[in-house]
Amino acid sequence: MTVTDSSTFDPAWLERCRHYSNCGLASTRQHVVVSRGNPQARVMVIGEAPGASEDEQGRPFVGRSGQLLDQLLQLAGLDPAADVFVSNVVKCRPPNNRKPSAVELRACRPWIDDQIARVDPAVVILVGATAVAAMVNSKQPMRGLRGQWIHRNERLWMPIFHPSYLLRNPSREPGKPVSLTVADLRQVQEWLCQGEPASSAPLP
Repeated sequence: MTVTDSSTFDPAWLERCRHYSNCGLASTRQHVVVSRGNPQARVMVIGEAPGASEDEQGRPFVGRSGQLLDQLLQLAGLDPAADVFVSNVVKCRPPNNRKPSAVELRACRPWIDDQIARVDPAVVILVGATAVAAMVNSKQPMRGLRGQWIHRNERLWMPIFHPSYLLRNPSREPGKPVSLTVADLRQVQEWLCQGEPASSAPLP
């Protein structure tokens, strides 16, 4: 299933976002990285910022971290193309993949808020500490936050470990970060579908 932004985000909106320059990151970016996935999905995935692969291709989570994220979504019974809409808090790559500054987060905040309003997801998966801090204003350690539902703004928010952290901790043994993340994503799938696959994605 292939879905494009145009079904929810009109060309004028996309054009404004892709040419936004009121931030220092505009001078070093290759592309403004807007989104991928299904804008009619009930689940939205929000990460931190684009990396090198994303900046090159203009799509979020397409590098090694994104490939792992897609694998974990599929293990949890969620189709990355049909069941989720993927974006980032910051739309341009920070140099050397550094953490976005507070100024950069503020500059991009209207865009992610508008995306959430337009997609209107029931559940938002927050990928990593920066996304959690930016979207729900929590700076608690991820080990305590991950897998815990947050009720805010009439939505459910689910923090998970960032795939880059999982790549550094690749063990899939029970109780390790990868298996914990699959369990967190399964919570989303189970809530969403009450035990039935969200789409054609098979349950393991």
